[in-house]
Amino acid sequence: MTQLSSTERTWATGLSVFAAVIMVIAGVVEALQGIVALANSEFYVVGPEYTYEFDVTAWGWIHLLLGIGVAVVGVFIFLGNTWARWTGLAVVALSMIANFAWVPYYPVWGIIVLALDGAVIWALSVDTRV
Repeated sequence: MTQLSSTERTWATGLSVFAAVIMVIAGVVEALQGIVALANSEFYVVGPEYTYEFDVTAWGWIHLLLGIGVAVVGVFIFLGNTWARWTGLAVVALSMIANFAWVPYYPVWGIIVLALDGAVIWALSVDTRV
């Protein structure tokens, strides 16, 4: 196993912090999005005949639980837990799938989260051997 140079180590640390910050912010906002869906099912609207059509309340629970999971794992990435990097990849991948299916309900947010989740997956995939 080779050692990282100080520049590589700095980049790897910075990318981990980036991933953690984005995960915590996106997770909290996604959880709030889920709470809105649970509290006011009329807030989100979708056209007829959508393939991934669920009741808005079901989407509310999905986003609430995923948001909490993403935010909590983001905190553990801040703490430097190795398991959190792998778990982060898994929960962010689930977040991407859910937000892809969510695009007809709230297109701007769904597309923004897809892009941020892609950046987080890239940042978590960087080699951080020290």
